[in-house]
Amino acid sequence: MRPPQGSSVLPVSRPPDPGPTTTSAVSAAPSADVSGEPGDDVAPTVTGAPATDAAAALLGALVARGVRHVVLSPGSRSQALALVAAELERRGHVQLHVRVDERVAGFTALGIARETRVPAAVVCTSGTAVANLLPAVLEAHHAGVPLLLLTADRPPELRGVGANQTTRQPGLFSSATRYAADLAVPEKSDPDGTSDATVTLRVVAAEAVDAARGVGQWSAGPVHLNLPYREPLSGPLPAWLDAAIAASAQAAGGGSVDDAAMSGALYQGGGGIGSLDVADEAGEMPVALDRGPRTVVVAGADAGPAAEALAHEGRWPLIAEIVSGSRFGRHVVHGYRQLLRHPDLGGRIERVVVFGHPTLSREVTALLSDPAVEVIALRGPGEPLGLNGATRSVDAVAVAVDGDSPEVVDAERAWLGAWMRASRAAAVDLSPPAPDVDALSSAVPQERLGAISA
Repeated sequence: MRPPQGSSVLPVSRPPDPGPTTTSAVSAAPSADVSGEPGDDVAPTVTGAPATDAAAALLGALVARGVRHVVLSPGSRSQALALVAAELERRGHVQLHVRVDERVAGFTALGIARETRVPAAVVCTSGTAVANLLPAVLEAHHAGVPLLLLTADRPPELRGVGANQTTRQPGLFSSATRYAADLAVPEKSDPDGTSDATVTLRVVAAEAVDAARGVGQWSAGPVHLNLPYREPLSGPLPAWLDAAIAASAQAAGGGSVDDAAMSGALYQGGGGIGSLDVADEAGEMPVALDRGPRTVVVAGADAGPAAEALAHEGRWPLIAEIVSGSRFGRHVVHGYRQLLRHPDLGGRIERVVVFGHPTLSREVTALLSDPAVEVIALRGPGEPLGLNGATRSVDAVAVAVDGDSPEVVDAERAWLGAWMRASRAAAVDLSPPAPDVDALSSAVPQERLGAISA
């Protein structure tokens, strides 16, 4: 139920279950208005617009929590957010990326967040513009990518009455979000940045970033903050913006994220999307993988170097997708789609250990769906793997230290050798042949042309 217009409601706590969370929070805070009466010698004082002060409070708090990229799809209702974001870029707090099309904006933010593993914010105006973010939201949901959706909206009294550029934005992404808030309309400006409404926005920002990172959730993912504004939709920026960012960052324990550390974090740091700053559970023991079963290691999207390390230690073939970050080492199988269809190779697999999220081939999907194959999947962001109805999800694996008898060693060497020989046979040399040097110096034009085309 929407609170009455002008009421103040603090955000409710998120439930312990990992489902999407919805809060309703207030902005609105008392502040000075226009000073000076008719006939006075004192000139009227220009006051800030409530929308701008609220946008500054929210974006400033997001910056304090480590957000470094804002993707903007411009529009009238979101102009306060746009102007504050532009000023934050001018002051060196964020990088602003402008994309006219909302769908493009959503995927730009998704790519940034996927690469940096730090929440990226996407800003858009009201109405059907918001719906264009849905494809990126679903991708972030399934892949566990931290994404912040800041959607400007018309005030509540204009919803459901046929107003221009208006639709029911709250709940639009509810099946995919880790946290959602339909904020109240900011009613008054905040000249010093200390109002209850500004404090509430900072609390919401902190909760939103934590939820996007996966804190208290089953994985990282998208967060939706719906931001209704009334006119005037923009005004002077508050003087307290920089000080508020510094204070919020200090309260968050430093808050800022080292940009150099973020660069390339996906493939250099390992661990996959959404795992930044998420500590492993204390006392977590790896699952021991017995020697003997004919095993392959499958590396899906964002698997990282851990997949190659396990394949090397276990002396097992490595089936690594191009987006896995694992296509290196001596055990990588080339042409694996063809080999998985071979009855003496793919048809004899007894166990599969899965890292990341395999998505690129029907052959891998068929293998993971086979109820006769033991599938052990490393937990990661996104939905748990369970294609064959008996997949075992674990947090860590290790090759068992015992059971390495001469018979087992010989069998594993034969298994790996068969895959490596087939892999070499399946590899195709795509480099062009060297030209015929003698023909290049021929006096016959046709021979020279043939040497070049060869």
